[in-house]
Amino acid sequence: MNGATSQAGRVAAQQEALLGLDEVGGEDAGPGVPRARDPLGNAETNGIPIAATLPVARVVLDLQPAHLDQPYDYLVPATMDQDAQPGVRIKARFGRQEVAGYVVARLATSDHDGRLVPLRKVVSGERVLTPQVLELCRAVADRYAGTLADVLRLAVPPRHARVEKEAAAEEPSGPVPGRQEPPHGDGGRPVSAWAPYRGGEAYLRRILAGEAPRAVWSALPGVGTDTDDAATPHWAAAVAQAVRACVAGGRGALVVVPDARDAARVGAALEGAGLAEDDVVRLLADDGPAPRYRAFLRSLRGAARVVVGTRATMFAPVADLGLVVLWGDGEETLAEPHAPYPHARDVLALRAEREGAAFLLGSPGRTAQAQALLVSGWARELAAARDVVRARAPRVRALTSVELARDGAAAAARLPSVAWRAARDALENGPVLVQVPRSGYLPVVACSRCRVAARCAHCHGPLGLPHADGAPQCTWCGRLAGGWRCAECGWTGLRSVRVGSARTAEELGRAFTGVPVRLSSASAPGGVIDSVPATPALVVATPGAEPVAASGYATALLLDAAVMTGGTGLAAGTEALHRWLAAASLVRPGPHGQVLLVGDGAPGPTQALVRWDPAGFAARELDERAELHLPPAVRVAAVTGDRAAVDAVVARVGLREDLGSGSGVLGPVEIDPDGGRGPGGRGGAAPSGGSRGGGVQALDLPVRTVLRVPLAQGDELARRLRTSLAVRSARREGGTVRVQLDPKEML
Repeated sequence: MNGATSQAGRVAAQQEALLGLDEVGGEDAGPGVPRARDPLGNAETNGIPIAATLPVARVVLDLQPAHLDQPYDYLVPATMDQDAQPGVRIKARFGRQEVAGYVVARLATSDHDGRLVPLRKVVSGERVLTPQVLELCRAVADRYAGTLADVLRLAVPPRHARVEKEAAAEEPSGPVPGRQEPPHGDGGRPVSAWAPYRGGEAYLRRILAGEAPRAVWSALPGVGTDTDDAATPHWAAAVAQAVRACVAGGRGALVVVPDARDAARVGAALEGAGLAEDDVVRLLADDGPAPRYRAFLRSLRGAARVVVGTRATMFAPVADLGLVVLWGDGEETLAEPHAPYPHARDVLALRAEREGAAFLLGSPGRTAQAQALLVSGWARELAAARDVVRARAPRVRALTSVELARDGAAAAARLPSVAWRAARDALENGPVLVQVPRSGYLPVVACSRCRVAARCAHCHGPLGLPHADGAPQCTWCGRLAGGWRCAECGWTGLRSVRVGSARTAEELGRAFTGVPVRLSSASAPGGVIDSVPATPALVVATPGAEPVAASGYATALLLDAAVMTGGTGLAAGTEALHRWLAAASLVRPGPHGQVLLVGDGAPGPTQALVRWDPAGFAARELDERAELHLPPAVRVAAVTGDRAAVDAVVARVGLREDLGSGSGVLGPVEIDPDGGRGPGGRGGAAPSGGSRGGGVQALDLPVRTVLRVPLAQGDELARRLRTSLAVRSARREGGTVRVQLDPKEML
């Protein structure tokens, strides 16, 4: 294994190996790298005494270049012998710089052929990197063609020295005892929240017995139906009871949810299920560095058996992990935006398989990726019978233009008379939810004469109105456009193209005088509201920001259905159905609640909502993608960046030669430099020729090339991409390149 000395010689040898596309990193550094055959013979180096036993520390360093993604060997000074244990943070000299890293092993000898240098410092004696998390990080890096250093940054939070000292003084070290008596003394008897599901009780019994069943769960709608708390959603109560069974069986559990509000709901449900507050730790990035690190240490030291949190929690250390739960895998927040861009669904599936834990993937809807897990046989379905779904779901009606044809011109209204009357009647019995696809006031405006979209003169971005009496403002660069004039006809008047949640709340306040109107969105003055009482009120919310109403809403109005399904992405229909079902799940069941979908949405998701059949829609989506060789039926990698750099990376992969039928290269295609926010659409191709707002020439635009292979060749594709990136960094090739496997959209 390579040491830390003679860096230039090592890099030269690595470059020779990389140019032949040999494997990089891991235990085999490739041909051309010197190998040692003799054990260490020196008791000290440069006058520094070396540890008498296991004097070599194998470490992973926080190094960016892909060709340096491998372990390195260092000597352990005698003064660091006790602290330099596997899992601790260290600092070591690499070339002329001091680099942070982690010890991953202590060895008696090194296979490096030259002299080793000693570690510079043990930052902390806390073993923050467990062997299980290290193996998971390596597997994630391999799957997504990334580096171990990138994944470790996601997995281990930054150190907070004061919290570390406080935790050492307050909390005992080591895991809590194994099998415990089930809370409330239920002895593993059937749990009410899972009784409606075929195989639900059997799933809990297997978890309690220490087995590792895997399930994709279609959750029933409802609020306050399974607990004494009228504001607890059914899904949270069901998750809590699954976790309770796992803890009763003597193992730990990990729950990952889209946002902090969902984490709070799961925490409340866990308390209602009988778990003590000390048994549960909440791990959220939004809590800040100190609380997050404190929660991480509690989990690491085994002081808590259950960890609940958002995306980064997927790497949290849990002693004797027995269950991993992911709720709402269709939410964007569960996809990591930093390299190597892993999704929580795939990471938790890898973790469950590697650590022998049960797997539970639940959602109000169902993604094509979740359906693929069922079709492959990797997981089984947990769903209720159709008669149970009909009894628990509210009545759903789609108010399309055909349905409203009898209303004449009134059918074109954003809130038709049928929806207005339904909301008026429902307000006598409780709150009414109004879901609006966009936040803000008027997010998109156009010329009132020629109807051409209003654009910013500086960056060519779309203009919107932030509030009723405000000047037009660019939604890209934020510049005001008070003197705007249409470039086509010279007119100065504006009209709305899209209506946001703030304008909707204003209009509803005028239509329903005397009724409280509450606005819930990230851009609202009061932010996102967590819950509302059961008293009559109009609650206007954007997707994902819907508050929970005690005992459920009387009615839900889902506005602008055409906007929700009007995207060009592969997952546009699935995402729209997921957002509709998430809102509809908060409505009272059966004849006591109703959902009105307003607008001409795409037929597929509209009918799936009316039938409350996300599984059927996901199955059809997956079948269509399989016919067209689209993900998740195939493995896809998107290579984005400067044209020359992208071409060089793709050429070294050799995709056309030997990865079998179904593989191919799509592109390169020019893309919008603003990340899909420009006229080309989200991630879409930019127009060729001419210039764009801001003076960017089409020839200078970045490009994207998509590599597509059969699922069986997915790991090989990731390996070749990783090796090609290592060659790129070793040669110091110019330009910029970003590689993303399993991207949300192909182009």
